[in-house]
Amino acid sequence: MKKILVPTDFSEYSEYALKVAATIARQQDADLVVVHMLGLSEAVISKDESREVMEALYYMKLAEKRFDEYLDKPFLEGLNIHTTVQNYKVFSELGGVAEEFNADLIVMGSHGSSGWDEVFVGSNTEKVVRTASVPVLVVKHDQANFTMDKVVFACDFRSESIPALAKARALCKTMGAQLQLLYVHLPAEQFRSTAEVQERIETFFAKAGWNEPSLMDGIAFYSDYTVEDGLFSYSNKVGADVIGIPTHGRKGLAHFFSGSIGEDVVNHSDIPVITFKI
Repeated sequence: MKKILVPTDFSEYSEYALKVAATIARQQDADLVVVHMLGLSEAVISKDESREVMEALYYMKLAEKRFDEYLDKPFLEGLNIHTTVQNYKVFSELGGVAEEFNADLIVMGSHGSSGWDEVFVGSNTEKVVRTASVPVLVVKHDQANFTMDKVVFACDFRSESIPALAKARALCKTMGAQLQLLYVHLPAEQFRSTAEVQERIETFFAKAGWNEPSLMDGIAFYSDYTVEDGLFSYSNKVGADVIGIPTHGRKGLAHFFSGSIGEDVVNHSDIPVITFKI
């Protein structure tokens, strides 16, 4: 891992994400790229020699100066940090920023509701995780002693989930984390026998080209009324550090089985959530 992108609006939620990103950067000897989304109107910045242009430049310079105070924190000491102010208003464009800086991971803060008080809330979170090609780690609370030793990854074992799981496996290997695969049984699903589920999993691994019996044998099965409830219950039960989910760029935040987790996982989880695009 070389670079970690951290969007910020200088709020406490952004700082939660910055702390986690700093911990990972220190472990991986990676650089931090801290980006502030200014979001000025295009009509403002396109006018020449006008008061609006001067105001736009003023706000951009002000944002750059705020970095000096914001990044003057003990937990950042010794890290290599790059800063940038981008005039994006659409949060889905952060995926492009990550590509521009060759970032391997986006770490962002969220308070899990709608509004614009802090960076990436409500639908803004969904826009980022749905469009970013790199994994996105969402943090909602202060993680004073963040670790990523155990990741519970919810999977439906459909072939379209192979790319997301491949990314999850690669990241966990890089981080030295244990990856626990989870299949959640739902009451609304058509009944499948143990043999049918096993066949589905074996077909999935065969298509992926993974001949790893230990990984298949270690899959956890959990029954609940919704995927998110099962995912939360199991993750809390086993003490997961991070919850992993695949994301689908065309359909929304995450789709497993015959239903959709929607944005409830990110909005309702107290455990950090990392998303991997299908």
